[in-house]
Amino acid sequence: MYSKILGRGIDHCSTQPNCHKNGDCPGVRSTNAGNAEACAGCPNQQACSSAKNDIPDPDIEKIKGNLSLIKNIVLILSGKGGVGKSTFTSLLAQMLTEDDTINVGVLDIDLCGPSMPRIFGVEKEKVHISGYGWSPVYVDENLSMISVGFLLKGPEEAVIWRGPKKNGLIKQFLKDVDWGALDYLLVDTPPGTSDEHISITSYLQGTSLRGAVIVTTPQEEALLDVRKQINFCKKINLPVIGVVENMNVFVCPKCKVPSEIFPPNTGGAEKMAGEMKVPFLGRIPLNTDIGRGCDEGRLFLKVDDFSALEYISAITENFVNNIAAGNN
Repeated sequence: MYSKILGRGIDHCSTQPNCHKNGDCPGVRSTNAGNAEACAGCPNQQACSSAKNDIPDPDIEKIKGNLSLIKNIVLILSGKGGVGKSTFTSLLAQMLTEDDTINVGVLDIDLCGPSMPRIFGVEKEKVHISGYGWSPVYVDENLSMISVGFLLKGPEEAVIWRGPKKNGLIKQFLKDVDWGALDYLLVDTPPGTSDEHISITSYLQGTSLRGAVIVTTPQEEALLDVRKQINFCKKINLPVIGVVENMNVFVCPKCKVPSEIFPPNTGGAEKMAGEMKVPFLGRIPLNTDIGRGCDEGRLFLKVDDFSALEYISAITENFVNNIAAGNN
């Protein structure tokens, strides 16, 4: 899959926009002039070598071995920022773990905006290292997670990294975290179709990667970017498990009158999913319980009379059924 995404040879290296100058790629310099120092420290050196010499990246086998006890790996994607992708990931994780026999892990690779520690109320926790590797932070007995937020000095510290360093940390999360046996590993990604997305899909080749869930809001501005995300999935042969429409309507808690904050002027996500020939999983309303739960770090499903419960439950059922159908 790596060569399919990046092409063959240094000319298609994913880090080239970040590491070359005036078209003078250091990989080319090191090959032609023997200047090996030009690529020193880059985590993608082995990948570049494999693209040219057909030598596989040895870390791919390490990742496969480390994730071998995980039954289903799912990416949560969206071409548009601010559509509630992280919020949906947490809702899905919580709903899945309502069954005590289901073990779920959450991998937060939104490295510049790691919101998962805050959403789950564990932002003061730190990652511990054992003889088996990094230990994920446990939100509940059957819900664990890892995020760059646990490695920072504080929640306001900015991550100012170029692509190679981001890719190196993503690889470390996959090969060095002791996830153990999981039924689902949900990977919360940043918006777009850039370094993190190319890296995670290439690193997960040969694992139990089942596909992607794509989150959007109803308005056409968001749907335009989501169409690009779906086309990205198609180009790399990543199955789309389904599309979720977040912030569908807002129902006033007092008068109970629904209002469309983001009007579906072009038919919304369900119509778009039909046009793009991908499954539609369902809708989530714009809900005050969800917003308050994110800010306070509370599990949403523990809220008394959680009004969005039926919507999340229906989406989760469709999600599980679509994965099961894809595995058969």
